[in-house]
Amino acid sequence: MRSLLDFAGLLCTAILIFRPGVFALSDHSPTFGSNGFANWGSATWPLSSVGVPLVPQTTDHETLELLKQIDSKRIQSAIQTLVNFGTRHTASDTTSPTRGIGAARKWLLSEMTGLAKPSNGAMNVSMPCYFQAAQPSSGMPIGADVCNVQVEIKGAVDPNRTYVYTGHYDSRRLNNSNNMDDAPGADDNASAVSIALELVRILAPIVAKNPPAASIIIAAVSGEEQGLYGSNFLAQTLKNASVNVQGNFNDDIVGSGSNAPFDPQNQHTVRIFGAGTDYLTLPARIITEIIATGYQDDTPARHLGRYVQELNAGAAFVTDMDVALIYKPDRFHRGGDHESFPKAGFPGIRFTEPQEDFYHQHQDPRTQDGVIYGDEIEYVDFDYTARVGRVNLLSLWSIANAPATPSNFTYDVNIGFLASSLTTPADYLDNIIKLYWNTNPVDPLLDYYEIVWRPMSSQQWTHMVNVGTQNTTRLPISKDNAVFGLRAVGKNGKKSPATYALAVESEYFGS
Repeated sequence: MRSLLDFAGLLCTAILIFRPGVFALSDHSPTFGSNGFANWGSATWPLSSVGVPLVPQTTDHETLELLKQIDSKRIQSAIQTLVNFGTRHTASDTTSPTRGIGAARKWLLSEMTGLAKPSNGAMNVSMPCYFQAAQPSSGMPIGADVCNVQVEIKGAVDPNRTYVYTGHYDSRRLNNSNNMDDAPGADDNASAVSIALELVRILAPIVAKNPPAASIIIAAVSGEEQGLYGSNFLAQTLKNASVNVQGNFNDDIVGSGSNAPFDPQNQHTVRIFGAGTDYLTLPARIITEIIATGYQDDTPARHLGRYVQELNAGAAFVTDMDVALIYKPDRFHRGGDHESFPKAGFPGIRFTEPQEDFYHQHQDPRTQDGVIYGDEIEYVDFDYTARVGRVNLLSLWSIANAPATPSNFTYDVNIGFLASSLTTPADYLDNIIKLYWNTNPVDPLLDYYEIVWRPMSSQQWTHMVNVGTQNTTRLPISKDNAVFGLRAVGKNGKKSPATYALAVESEYFGS
């Protein structure tokens, strides 16, 4: 893999720079960008000896062995079974045992129940439903039950902290209201549902003996194509129950890396989309402060994406994948189930293939003027979907066994700034940053905290500083030239996603 070799070079303290006829060693390491490639745009400035260059966290042997169990043949079988139901339109037939969304969800419930049996009760399988009234303008010609098929694994240490995997199992045609004719939905989105089934199968015997520290929900949701109905139902249910959802991993259209315009690297790349400040449910004054201080790319969703990218970089020799961060809520004029979670106040990200094939998406199956249309199974690369599954399993299992993301991370607006009066202490004028964070209640998984930072022009964190278990620190870096995050490191070595710093005085902690 081209990018893995490039990334390995980033771990060196010096890089080899080629010029015609001469080789020279640079004194500074580059930062790295969305795919682990050298980020020439940020160069090596600002120079700093604060902390150490960030090396992607490693994954324990047991977790890496789990990733190898993702089975592309089982993925193929699951996708074929879902395609065989003809249509899975949210308002399609619910009485036939072989056709329509009713038959699909009954099969999913039976399949998940069987796959969960080795958990010895640690997995709770359910199918919560609600009645959605007709919405002809959005593709619901009649009212229908919207049912999610899901598995919940209760955390052993922090059960209210929860991470949610979603993939929608409904499908559509060009006419979104057509609930009668075939809509195979192989790539969109049986591919993601097949991953959900693999996650349940692989984790079932593990959680029977060693449940995760935090809770996990793995859900096949319905009604995405007609209005994100199932995911909104799930997110709002969790919100109403005061569940602390710290991440949604939503997979949607993860069936191929071979679409045009083609590059071999696409077969080993998955995109992650994460929303900016437009999806935050914070007070307007705080959002204004985030934007004014340059943290608009440091929303919880984008930190979740950075987490997945870094974690995968350290395990890419097993996942055989790159993660590309896309700083957009979703694709051009598109949407997905991950949007339901930020609207409920939870971070959510979308995993999707690198190049979508519009000939075989949201189409009526047909051959027209010699061109074949339709979201059929022959256009799905099962090995690619398996690789995406490895990235999801790695991320979901690791984050559920790491400490919680820290809270209330902020910095002093008086220190490292202009004097406010003749009595301003002289050391306040040093161009530094003083950071504070909340350490209570104490996370039983915590070993120490880590400050991470990066130049303004870098997508990914470039440096890390171990700050122990204290609740404040000063760093000799100008707040103008870098952005800062805080993450928790567990006693097992697993690290949480970072949280962003807010310059809001009322949220200061420490002294």
